[in-house]
Amino acid sequence: MCSATATNAVDPKIIDLLNKDPEGLAHVSLEYFPPRTEQGVKNLHARMERMLTNTKCLYTDMTWGAGGSTAELSLDLALHAQKTGHVSNLHLTCTNMEKDGDPIKGVHDALQAAFDGGIRNIVALRGDPQEGENEWTATKGGFTCALDLVKYIRKEFGDDFGVSVAGYPEGHPNRISELTEDEVKSMSESELSRCCTHDGITYVCKDDDYKKEMDYLKEKVDAGADFIITQMFFDAEVFKTFVEDCRTWGINCPVVPGLMCINAYPGFKKMTKFCKTRVPKALEEKMDSMKDDADAIKKFGVEYGAEVCRTLLDSGVKILHFYTLNLEKVVYGITDELGITSGLTEQSNESDAKDMVAVGSAWARAGDTIKCSAGQGVVKEIKSDGAAVVEIDGKDVQLAKGSYEKVF
Repeated sequence: MCSATATNAVDPKIIDLLNKDPEGLAHVSLEYFPPRTEQGVKNLHARMERMLTNTKCLYTDMTWGAGGSTAELSLDLALHAQKTGHVSNLHLTCTNMEKDGDPIKGVHDALQAAFDGGIRNIVALRGDPQEGENEWTATKGGFTCALDLVKYIRKEFGDDFGVSVAGYPEGHPNRISELTEDEVKSMSESELSRCCTHDGITYVCKDDDYKKEMDYLKEKVDAGADFIITQMFFDAEVFKTFVEDCRTWGINCPVVPGLMCINAYPGFKKMTKFCKTRVPKALEEKMDSMKDDADAIKKFGVEYGAEVCRTLLDSGVKILHFYTLNLEKVVYGITDELGITSGLTEQSNESDAKDMVAVGSAWARAGDTIKCSAGQGVVKEIKSDGAAVVEIDGKDVQLAKGSYEKVF
């Protein structure tokens, strides 16, 4: 068990807050990530304070960078949030957490520091691959998955922390398969409802794999997770089906919808392709029609986001969890449109947007555009040493780590 050395006021557990009905239309929760620069961190502090005051968010998530890249900064920002009035929900992953030769000491120390700082809520995640790696691998002797982390928290810290886990309405990206033409023609009704198409290729989490995903999610909840926060989705019907499936599987905890705000066309296209996210045809066509009009995209992001939220609220959802991308305009637009808030859109200020890029965003991965002394190209492969195989003017070029820069 952890030592009870906390001296600050401690946060309530989020599950206890979720079990209370919202005073208004719905609860709001907000998620941020660690920025790459010191100025970005200062600006984020100010934005978090404004958004807490303006939205009265129930809790605030702080992400943990891919490969443990932002471990110290994520913890610092989560502790700052806790000290400035937020109910802090710290993301914690299994990746690259070796310390002093111990593969899990970094995890324990992070949990202890969070506890000592008054944080009482953790999002237990496996995590993304480390820099230069396309596939996730476990550290020898360390955790192999989020389930291990949930079990460890409960074993070492008992009920001191509230624990949430990720849920994937369309299936985890690692379980989403590229289909052949024959497989596309023979998809089941459930597969048709969650499949996606990107660049003319159809992908889906097949029914057998989806069942494995749901079985695993049940294990995480049975091991001690209090509630689920979902991966982003743009089709509300997919979320509703996922909640129904959770109940069928005997998963009866709250399921919080994770809502990605549409802020810009390039980011939307890249993210949905990378995560193999289902994009309804009408949404895809609308986005493509205004791809060169940044202001129109943001305006539409508000309209579409509000439409999805209304569908969710009508289905009984009591909380809306926004992936803010460290920005505020679209979030404010949606909450104003829904009537949760009023007059915030006019107050929004995103003049600091250039400072709000995530630490992990500096890493190039397959499919990213990079620039170097030879010109600009698309990454085809990232090698274990960080070198990149890049297609430039139709030719494959290998670039050493540090000799290229990702284009945002």
